[in-house]
This record gives sequence, C-alpha cells and structure tokens, in this order.
Amino acid sequence: MDRLSLERRQVWIYLAAILGGLALGSLWPALVQGFEILLWPVLAVLLYTTFVQVPLLHIRDAFRDKRFVLAILLGNFVLIPLGVWLALQWLPDDPALRLGVLLVLLVPCTDWFMTFTQLGGGNTARAIAVTPLNLLAQLLLLPVYLSVFLPAADFGAALKTEEMLSAALALIGLPLVAAALTERWIESKPARAIWRERLGVWPVPLLALVVFLIAAEQVETVLEAGPVLLTVLPVFIGFLVVAALLARGLAGVLQLPVDTGRTLAFSLGTRNSFLVLPFALALPAGWETTVVVIVFQSLVELFGMVFYLWWLPRRLFKSPLGANA
Repeated sequence: MDRLSLERRQVWIYLAAILGGLALGSLWPALVQGFEILLWPVLAVLLYTTFVQVPLLHIRDAFRDKRFVLAILLGNFVLIPLGVWLALQWLPDDPALRLGVLLVLLVPCTDWFMTFTQLGGGNTARAIAVTPLNLLAQLLLLPVYLSVFLPAADFGAALKTEEMLSAALALIGLPLVAAALTERWIESKPARAIWRERLGVWPVPLLALVVFLIAAEQVETVLEAGPVLLTVLPVFIGFLVVAALLARGLAGVLQLPVDTGRTLAFSLGTRNSFLVLPFALALPAGWETTVVVIVFQSLVELFGMVFYLWWLPRRLFKSPLGANA
C-alpha cells in the first residue's frame, strides 16, 4: 500500500490499532508489561520519519507570503492559545486532564496537516513552506504557554523533572537533528530524493503501532477515563469548529486566496499530538490521564478532518464561480 492510500485510510487504521491494543491489554495483561520499553524507540523512529518530511533547511521559504505567515502566527500562537485558555475554564479542576488538553491543543500539526491540505484543495506548497516555522515556534513557545496557563504547583510537579528533560532531548531533539542531517544528505544528490518518499510511507504505520502500544499498556487508565473523555469531547469538537471559523475570519481580513485560506484552516484545526507524547509519557505516576487525553484528541481530530474535507471546500472556502475546487 502506497503513502496516499495509507493516509486516506489512517482514521480507521488508528481506530483499529486502539481497539486492538485495548483488547490485548484486557485479555492478556501480563503480555503487555514490557510494552513501555518498546514504545520509546518506536516513538523516536516515528518522530524521525515525520521530521524528514518537513523541509527543516528551508525555513526562509515560509516568509515569502507575508500575509499567510502573519495569519499562521497570529492564529496558531496568539488566538488559538487564548481560545484554549478560555476552554480550560470549563473543564474540571483535574491537573492531568488540563495538562493533556494544553499539550495537545497548543501546538500546530507538522505531519498530516500537509496531507489534509492536499486532499482538501489547499495550497500544498504554502503548507510545506510554513511547516518548519510552525515546528520551531511551538518548540520555543510551549514551555511559555504551560508556565502561564498551569498553576505553579502543577507546573513544577509535572514538568520540571529530569525525566521530562531527558525525554525532550532524546525523543525530540535527536530525531530532529537526525532528520536535518538526512535532509542535507538527500538534497546533496537529486537521485537520493527517493529516500524521502520511502521514509514518507512509515509515519502512519508507526503511529498506529504507538497508539496500539499505549492502548494495550494503559488499558485500565483508558477504561477509568471514560467519563473524563466525555468531558473533553465537546471541547475537542468545539475546537475544530472554532478553528475553522477563525481561519475564515483571518483569511477574510488578510484577503488570502481561497486555497491559502483552506491551508490556514487545516493548520489551525490540526494539532501535533505525536510531538507532545514524549512529554506526556515521561510524566510521573498519577498523570496517566494526560496520555489518554492526547491520544483521544488525535482520534477526534482525524474524524474532524474527514468533516473538514467536505466542509471547507464546499461551504467555508468555496472556490469562485467557474474555478476548480
């Protein structure tokens, strides 16, 4: 199965992986005890193969369309964080739940954002160009957001640990550096471009394996978190609606073309769940709900993207009369 076929079916692939993990963890709990050790290298390879698809060495290309860059930065790093903070006020006073919501909603996506942009008639070139800018900005700003939005006691207890720092270094920094070196190696000879295409097939099955391992290992937490997930479900659905409407407003104010407006909507609507998983997995005991909330949001988001593929080109960002969608 090629990359495009995998990406079109990824919603059902991830859902099957989660259900399979829950079944395995429920029926054979002793079998999944070592899954945590396996999870870390799989996640590291997932991050590497995903980062290879991001043009890390071409961040300057993002600034060619200044209005689009302004919309991306204003939407993803000012308006979305304000909206997330407002939504947080309606959630139960559960630090693990709130941290999960913050981690997963504050950082824009850098992988399937480009896929859905292409499928939804957006401007794929703009999506590719702005992705390294999104990645750099979120890595710099996420600690700032968490320190502002979380109470000092919760922030210190959950995040300022040696485990968190080592996880960030090993599972984000090293794959990021390796991907940048790979990109330089690929671009040194045109014939090597095939390697980016080959690596591009792996993020979907690797992410499916990651959520399978998490579901199997955290089956008790997942089952106990049922009421919690129902609590955050309206927040995640509301986020998708507000993000698209926000993109429509920004596109109108900044007079963005229709295809660029769609790209903006997919950027604001998709979140970087795989990037924040290392932080969540490194949390101390008692914070397992954070991981479950992040995985749950990614599943809700994928179903939301299926809706976006219908809603954006046919209703919110309709092509001008006579133009192709």
